[in-house]
Amino acid sequence: MTIQEAQEKIDNWINTTGVRYFSELTNMAILTEEVGEVARVMARQYGDQSAKDSDKKRELADELADVMWVVLCIANQTGIDMTVALEKNFDKKNIRDATRHANNPKLK
Repeated sequence: MTIQEAQEKIDNWINTTGVRYFSELTNMAILTEEVGEVARVMARQYGDQSAKDSDKKRELADELADVMWVVLCIANQTGIDMTVALEKNFDKKNIRDATRHANNPKLK
């Protein structure tokens, strides 16, 4: 699925099954919550925190998909084509970081 297809599928789902979009501010709060869930899974699966039984059922892939879902909802609500946005972001990074990382002794 392309990014554009994902944005379209989410929009279709929101407008049929989901009834309507939450407000942009609500979606920002939900995004914060979902990023927290990613952090929770990471801390327990890859970090030093121990997991409770309820944590063991959580999957990183599902939590990352939740983050992506809300990001694409916000993009849809604000008229952003994420394919274009990501292409521009790559251009920015390619110019800014052309030699920056290669010349960073900490990354060698």
